[in-house]
Parts: sequence; structure tokens; C-alpha cells
Amino acid sequence: MKIVDIKTHILDFKLDTAFESASMRFDRRQHLLVEVECDNGLVGWGECLGPAAMNAAVIEGYKNRLLGRDPLQTEVIWIDLYHTFRDQGQRGLSITALSGIDIALWDIKGKFFDAPISTLLGGRFRDSVNAYATGSFKRDGVDRISDVVAEAKRYKAEGFGATKMKIGFNLEEDLELIREVRAAVGPDMKLMIDANHGYQVDEAIELGKRAYQYGIDWFEEPVVPEWLDAYREVKERQPIPVAGGETWHSRWGMLEPLRQRVVSIIQPDVCGVGGFTEFRRVVDLAQTLGIRVVPHVWGTAVQIAASLQAHATIAPAPVRQQPLDAMFEFDRTENPFRQAVVKKPIEHKNGVIEIPNSPGLGIEINREALEEFALK
Repeated sequence: MKIVDIKTHILDFKLDTAFESASMRFDRRQHLLVEVECDNGLVGWGECLGPAAMNAAVIEGYKNRLLGRDPLQTEVIWIDLYHTFRDQGQRGLSITALSGIDIALWDIKGKFFDAPISTLLGGRFRDSVNAYATGSFKRDGVDRISDVVAEAKRYKAEGFGATKMKIGFNLEEDLELIREVRAAVGPDMKLMIDANHGYQVDEAIELGKRAYQYGIDWFEEPVVPEWLDAYREVKERQPIPVAGGETWHSRWGMLEPLRQRVVSIIQPDVCGVGGFTEFRRVVDLAQTLGIRVVPHVWGTAVQIAASLQAHATIAPAPVRQQPLDAMFEFDRTENPFRQAVVKKPIEHKNGVIEIPNSPGLGIEINREALEEFALK
């Protein structure tokens, strides 16, 4: 079996209402899918976290190193592709592009051996996972507080037991938002906050101290990811557990944050950290150091399927009678092609998602949707 072609699919949709995090503005949804085809007809699918067109360009640079190779040699291919851009790309687009390729190769491997990827990675610790709703961005043209409060109440009505809201804009307004959302959803729903690295250190510390009373499960990306010392200071000087890691790509990008214990929760994204091959290394490293793993998820149903396979393999740490919830991030923002790209959408039921048990990623791609949402 040999690789004969690699295609990229940039999906695009102009949003009806633009929205913002503290660090980015979204007026379109764009995601990149990767298709790897073999000479025996097997096809694998992957997805890349981050800017679609730039990831596609990097994959084009990898293409000649993939053609004619055995797709089952995932470890050999991974280190070869990493080494290709090692001098210029130890983190960033070279790794996010490699992630999509690696996921597609594991999808092929699962189909070849007629087993889910999670089985090939060592087996499942769970067949379903509790999801938390991600949304609560700052939307154009509406009152932010009342809009996010209504959104959080809707998630609770849909059966979600947890939700994450976006902060990092203005300290006092962010605190008002947290207070109002907690009052609206009551004491039993888990709440997380994500600043998308929008704060200075002192702001993050003050926010954490004042928001603690509202029962916040974690404080995500309080400061920019380069500031490891600042992460440590925020973690030490306010009481809410600090989370981060979606932009610390590969085991080497994760090593210092983990070794220095600047977070209580690490958030590798299988579509950004280096695919399944690297994801399992990062999980092992984090659990060796006693740091909780709650992966980041942001993309289409291909990303969701890959992340579910990855979640299935995360061992309880510590192993106990009532282990900590694995927690699956489930994007609820506007994206009409998120589920359209697969023939059987991956949805939650009362806040719980079943992990596909079919070979590979466990999904079947809807090529009509790829055509419909292709970047024009």
C-alpha cells in the first residue's frame, strides 16, 4: 500500500453575525480538511487547527515527501516531516499542518486494520464523554451581557452540565458577565472562563481573585502563551486552576510549560499538537508530571471525531473509583459546515457524546458538502 495523492479542502462560510474573542475576530468560518489517498483505494481524512490557506500551503511543501510512502509507517513519516522544517518550524504552521496529515494516516491505518484509532492506540477508557458547550463570544450588534446570559441558559436547557465563556476584554465588564451567567444558570452548572490571552498579569490575577466566588472550574489562557513566568505568577497568585496549551505545539513546545508546572490543566489539540502520534506523547508527559489533560477542540466533525478518538485513550489520572471527568469541548458557535461534512453528524444527547466505534475516525465524509462550502 502506497500514498498516491494528498488533497486539501479549504471550507469557507461568511457568518451572518461576526463575533470576537479577546484576541481574534471571526467574520468567516474557515477550516482545512486533509485527504490522503492510497493505491488500494483507502482514503484517510484529517484536519488542521489554524489558518486554512496557510496550513494548505505547508502541506503542499510536505507533499513530495509523502507520495509513494507506506501510510502505516506513521512514526517514521512523522519524524521525517518534522525534520523537514525543523530549522524553521519547531512550532506553529509546520506542526498544525503535520497534525492534519498524521490524523489522515491514522484514519487509513484504522481502516486497513478494521479498528477504531483508539483501539490501535491501546484501547478505550470510555465509550462516551461529557461535553461542555463552548461559545459565549462577543457578538456584533447585541448587548454582550444579556446575549451571553441567554446563550448559557440555552446550553443548560439543552442538557449541558458545563459551559465556557469568553472574557479578556474589559475587567469590570468581564466580572459582571461572570456574575450574571452564574446567577442565570444556578450553582450546579460548571462554568469555565477563557481569556484567549487578553489580559496583562495583574489584570488576570485580580480577575481570578474576584471571580473565584462564582465557582469557576478553570481560567484558560489568562496571558499570552510566550509568557511562561507570567503563567506561573497567575497560577500562584489567584485561586482558580489555570489552563492552557492549545498553542504549545509538539512535545517540545509542551515540555517547559509542563516541567515548570505553569498550568494545572494542559489542553493539547490533536489537530494542532502534532496529530495522534504526538498527542499520546504529550498526554504521557503530562500524566507523568501529575498535570490534568483536558484537550482543546475547535473545528469540523473531522476534528470532533479525531478528538473523540483521542479522548477515549486518556487514562484516568489518578485511577480511582470516581475519576475526574474527561470533559469534551463542543463548539456551539455558528458554522453550517461543521456537521455537514460527514454523512452522520456527531451530536450530543443531554451533554454526552458517544465515541464512534467504526474503523479509523469512525466517520464517512459527505463530498457534496465539501463542494458546497469549498472556498470560492
